[in-house]
Amino acid sequence: MTTRDLTAADFESTVTAHEIVLVDFWASWCGPCRQFAPVYEKASADHPDIVFGKVDTEAEQALAGAAQITSIPTLMAFKDGVLVFSQPGALPAAALEELIASVRALDVEAALRAAEAERERMRA
Repeated sequence: MTTRDLTAADFESTVTAHEIVLVDFWASWCGPCRQFAPVYEKASADHPDIVFGKVDTEAEQALAGAAQITSIPTLMAFKDGVLVFSQPGALPAAALEELIASVRALDVEAALRAAEAERERMRA
């Protein structure tokens, strides 16, 4: 699968309709974004079961603001509609593959239960 452009109109529905969604927040003037683009595109071809979205932060300023993007490129990963990773900076191919493997292996429900248990422990 190739990457797909995401906008404010389809961002949420895309993230919630698919098991795994990666989103690259980028801009055409950004050198690191241009370096990361072919790495991201290749990963999208290698993992056709994952949605690889791209958000042009210049065209989608409100969406970038809502996502609290302060540096580009920023890569986000969603699993089962839950944000499970967000990090600025261009990842090398090997690191992107590690991230994909980690997201695939993640049990979101168990992670949410553990986070809630930790919050309860901190309140006690």
